[in-house]
Formats: sequence, structure tokens, C-alpha cells
Amino acid sequence: MGKKTKIAIAIAAASAAAWAGSKAISKPQQREGKQALQFDRPIILAHRGGAHLEPEHTMLAFEKSAQLGVDGFEIDIRLTKDEEIIVFHDATVDRTTDGYGAVSEMTLEEINALNHGYQFEDLSGEYPYRDKKVDVVTLRELLESYPNMLINIDIKDAPDTYEGSLMPSKLWRLIEELGVEDRVVVTSFYGEQIDRFNLYAQNQVALGAGESDVRKAFASFSSQFGHLYHPKVDVFQIPPKSGVVSLDSPKFIQFLNNLNIPVHYWTINDLVTMNKLIHNGAKGIITDRPDIAVELLLQHD
Repeated sequence: MGKKTKIAIAIAAASAAAWAGSKAISKPQQREGKQALQFDRPIILAHRGGAHLEPEHTMLAFEKSAQLGVDGFEIDIRLTKDEEIIVFHDATVDRTTDGYGAVSEMTLEEINALNHGYQFEDLSGEYPYRDKKVDVVTLRELLESYPNMLINIDIKDAPDTYEGSLMPSKLWRLIEELGVEDRVVVTSFYGEQIDRFNLYAQNQVALGAGESDVRKAFASFSSQFGHLYHPKVDVFQIPPKSGVVSLDSPKFIQFLNNLNIPVHYWTINDLVTMNKLIHNGAKGIITDRPDIAVELLLQHD
């Protein structure tokens, strides 16, 4: 036996021993289930209220989707200059007739003076709200208006900005004041924002995975050391694919489900893909087309 062969065998043996040792001392720890995520069937969340049916993040959209029968809404939030939390995606107000300022540099009153339905194009190619005033929605207004809906809240303000530094504490105070800890999920692309929020919430609120959480989970799943992965979030909201990496395999979904972590996929707007994801084990569909998704919802009632 040659020297290189002996070295390779030694390395393999050491790797196997390390795997066996880690397996013996580290057991997968299920995440404690949160009440907000206790559903006995796959759920439908209207993305930004149902952005292909009505102007996104407006009461028109939320009401339309609620009437269709969705389980909740997936929304984005930002902080205004006068420190109001509004339901809004973009950093700038650029979906209106004349609004191109940063959300963080405008007051709620200034933002509401604009028409937030101006750029909305409906499924027929028309612009039905060019001559109709559409207001922005505050998070307080949304939570109070839909007391039976699951609200998935995505913090958009970056942690290294002034407004981003304030958002976690302000969001927690609002959630605590309204007593909605058991019907919201808080997440962000910025893992730091999720961590900051949880310093206040202390695991009283369901947490969604940030980008770093997804990378860590998939790396653990893809290796032989998945048993070393200990989740710190309660639900994954992810696309079916990130770059060349497929995130929708039944095995990956089961890996997370075994840790008591449901997987919700965004943004899915066709029935074929919705059915495929549900068949693979997905627990939720986030969609711009709740009118299509309710067909799926009815099949699984």
C-alpha cells in the first residue's frame, strides 16, 4: 500500500470518527412550536396584500384578499421621518404621481398626500386608480383591521441606518401594546434585525429566517453534519431556487420539518408550481395571485 493511499485512508477514518463523535454528543433540537404557525393544512399568504390584484400594501389589496379567503398577509415595513411604521416595500416613494423622496425623509402626512395607486396596472392592462386617491397603510391600522389574520412582517430598513436602528424596538412595542404576539411572524433579509428584535421579544414572537439562516441550514443539510444544525428561527420563507441552488426538494423541506420549522415559498403565482411545492411538503404559499391560490386552499381544507 502506497504512502498516499495510507494518508487517504487515515483522513477518511478520522472524518468518520469525527462524524460519529459529533453524532453521539449532538442531537437535533426541535424548535418550540409557535401558536402563530399552528395550522393543520398548507396556508396562503397574500404577498403585499395581493399585489397583482390591487395596489400593493393598500387596504384595497388587503380587503380583496381577505374576501377571497387567504390565511394572512406577507408585508414589508419601513419607518417614516416622524417614526410611524408603515406597510411599504421600497426605500423611496416611487409608485405615485410625484413621490420620489425617501420614506425615512417624509412624514406620514406627506406620504399620505400622494396617490399610492397611481402606478398600479391591473390584469387587463388598465390603470384604474390614476384618478382615485389611494392611501398608505400603517402597521397599527392593518393589525387592528384584521384581528384573525396571520401577518408576516419583513423589516426592510437596514440595521446600519438611523431608521433601521429604531425599528426593532418600535416594532416590538407596537406588537406588545396590541397583544398580537401569537399572530405575527417577524423576519428580515438582515439577520441582525431579527436578532435585535428578539432581544426585546425574547422568543415570544415567531421568527422568520434571514439570508444567513437559510445559507447555514442548507449547508448543514448538504453535509453529513446536519445533526449539528440548531435553528434559532421558527419558519423559513424562501424562493424555490436561489441562484443555481434548489431549495424546494422534499428532503430539504423534511429536514426543516423534522426540526419543527415549516417552509413557506415566495412568490408563487401559478397553480402548477403551488401544487408541486405543497406535494413536496411546503406548509405555505406566498403569492401575488390569491385568486389562484384559493383554489389550492380549498383542495386542502
